[in-house]
Amino acid sequence: MLPWKRLLRPLTALLLTAVVAVVPAATAHAAAPSSGWNDYSCKPSATHPRPVVLVHGTFANSTDNWLAFAPYLVERGYCVFSLDYGQLPGVPLFNALGPIDKSAEQLQVFVDKVLAATGAAKADLAGHSQGGLMPRYYLKFLGGAAKVNTFVGIAPDNHGTTLDGLTNLLPYFPGAEDLLSAATPALADQIVGSAFLTKLNAGGDTVPGVHYTVIATKYDEVVTPYRSQFLTGSDVHNVLLQDLCPVDLSEHAAIGLLDRIAFHEAANALDPAHATPTNCASVFS
Repeated sequence: MLPWKRLLRPLTALLLTAVVAVVPAATAHAAAPSSGWNDYSCKPSATHPRPVVLVHGTFANSTDNWLAFAPYLVERGYCVFSLDYGQLPGVPLFNALGPIDKSAEQLQVFVDKVLAATGAAKADLAGHSQGGLMPRYYLKFLGGAAKVNTFVGIAPDNHGTTLDGLTNLLPYFPGAEDLLSAATPALADQIVGSAFLTKLNAGGDTVPGVHYTVIATKYDEVVTPYRSQFLTGSDVHNVLLQDLCPVDLSEHAAIGLLDRIAFHEAANALDPAHATPTNCASVFS
């Protein structure tokens, strides 16, 4: 192979990564939450008849997690809403740290609020990281399946994480697991084998009536192994980002915060009737 051909793939990857970062950053700068996101006067259109509720990840909040994706959806005609959940006393801005089952109760209340405001019969949900896990509790145990049509999880820790094996070290540090559970219950809930995950996944990953999509990246360094993110069920679409665009280098944070290729695939899941192929060029769509 000629030298320039050897360089083509990494150079293409570098260029794409730069574009993925720059394009949504410019969009986010121009579009604050006041631009139509969390607008309770918004009424869903015939084209997009369901409001979209965005669910942030651990240590994130309803604004920062969605500075790119919320405007992306608003520009495409969706009514978009986001909530804060899992707050701990005395910890501002960094949310999703409380017990996940209690966070699901907050989501339950928020979805009801959005449906009442918009007049829609059902909502769609999209979440990043813990936000792609927690709503499954709402769907399975809190009646959410009757109120949700589609759920898109972006880099969700559906079966927990080992953090590249680091969680396996916890038993060697007496009291570490108890301290983690007491100080940040959501982190403990997300460890492989936790009581929360055992209950959530018992009897199957999904519930009837909801369309599930999972979008993962093989470069995820937080939810490991990355294939543990995928769900099993009769109405599940599991997507690996690199199958759509092999040179996309997004890791756990970037896939939810910046990646317009992931956004495009998520939009396809929200509106399958008007879906278009997702590929590397989707960064410009």
